Amino acid sequence: MATAMGNENAAMEETAESMPSDPESVSEEDKKKADEIKEEANVFFKNEDYTNAIDKYSKAVKLNPFVAAYYGNRSFAYLRTECFGYALTDASKALTLDKNYIKAYYRRASANMALGKFKLALKDFEAVTKVRPNDKDARVKYSECNKICKRIAFEKAIASDDGKCLADTIDIESLVIEANYDGPHLQDGTVTVDFANALIEAYKDQKKLPKKYVCQILVQAKKIFCEQDSLVHIDVPQKAKFTICGDIHGQYYDLLNIFQMNGKPSEENPYLFNGDFVDRGSFSVECIMTLLTYKLLYPKHFFMARGNHESLTMNQMYGFEGEVKSKYSSQLCELFTEVFNWLPLAHCINKKILVMHGGLFSNDDVTLDDISKTYRNKQPPDSGIMCELLWSDPQPQAGRAPSKRGVGVQFGPDVTARFLELNKLDYVVRSHEVKNEGYEVMHGGKCITVFSAPNYCDTMGNKGAYINITGDDLTPKFTSYESVPHPNVKPMAYANPFFGLF
Repeated sequence: MATAMGNENAAMEETAESMPSDPESVSEEDKKKADEIKEEANVFFKNEDYTNAIDKYSKAVKLNPFVAAYYGNRSFAYLRTECFGYALTDASKALTLDKNYIKAYYRRASANMALGKFKLALKDFEAVTKVRPNDKDARVKYSECNKICKRIAFEKAIASDDGKCLADTIDIESLVIEANYDGPHLQDGTVTVDFANALIEAYKDQKKLPKKYVCQILVQAKKIFCEQDSLVHIDVPQKAKFTICGDIHGQYYDLLNIFQMNGKPSEENPYLFNGDFVDRGSFSVECIMTLLTYKLLYPKHFFMARGNHESLTMNQMYGFEGEVKSKYSSQLCELFTEVFNWLPLAHCINKKILVMHGGLFSNDDVTLDDISKTYRNKQPPDSGIMCELLWSDPQPQAGRAPSKRGVGVQFGPDVTARFLELNKLDYVVRSHEVKNEGYEVMHGGKCITVFSAPNYCDTMGNKGAYINITGDDLTPKFTSYESVPHPNVKPMAYANPFFGLF
């Protein structure tokens, strides 16, 4: 997920072309004006209006591009909007201007941490401790990052190479359901409509499903996903309604609101949820288990795609791993990862609409067959088809550009047009970005974003949305909605403690 920031690349290019070439060429008047604009940007930042803060910082940079703090502050704003690639660039630029600008090391380390590049982050924290050996805050950050690096190295060292999966070896029958449990029960290990309805009500009341049932659902769901290609074809009959939802991000009560507004999933009311079911929101277990329950109940009428947050690194940082450990165990984290690894990467509806979480590709020759053949039972790589399906974003201008996230690519309307023509498609639907109305139509109607987590992280104020189409009319129809109240558990409650250090 990242917030829509407008035409950043175009703005950056314009800035680069018109900025002063050396410090001596900046007038005192421009220096003063730039500093005033920076102060205005700081106010926007303090009020969590990061889009306007970035715009103001960019104007300050344009007037006087030789002040490290302008880049450092903008880097922080980019971090808050999850534009980690831009945050890295700005932090590095600040350090070229002032190698002793400590905040820039922190900003760059934070961006690398968010991208799972822990060793690079550790180098920056180490640099700070060398410059300021008595800085307690720097030592704490270095220590915490070092712990993460050591834990990852240890887990890698003890990982089994025998090819066995937990789903194949776990002894589910040995798991005991407590005698005082009063929630829904599987019938002979099978999901039923009554179970699904009762599970929704139990989760609404903040009750917990027994570990035995969680394991049974995960193992059965993994089996279904393993049998699917990386690209799943969906046929929607004429007159039949089909619903596409975007990111949910652990916002369980907003998920229930979708079902309230649009109807619960059924064979007559099919759904596709387009990735990022977990992380950030603190009811991720409830979200993913509800969705997997419906997948088991309606395997040919309920579809789930992998998002960039259905990955080990994201789950370790943004809360899902912590939530599973808090509510269940470390072992269940491993089982969830096995399921996530087998989620399909994309869906094609009636051979006319391609739906993926992120976006399109760094070259023009990718076909639907290439997507279908992409191996996915792994953690997402830093490049290639799988990476770009999960991470890429559209941009308004033509061509391609480095990703604002630091992973994937940004692609313009010409890229979309060529892809659609090559694969004989009408348009693409993707998610991955907060939009004010919950959706956005770009590239002449050929690239649509849908985001279904309203008031994302309880702070963004955006609406959520879903898309309805019918088999005989593939024209998207959008429904936007506001967030609904949830129990007093804040987003990121289970996130890596490291985030609390910034």
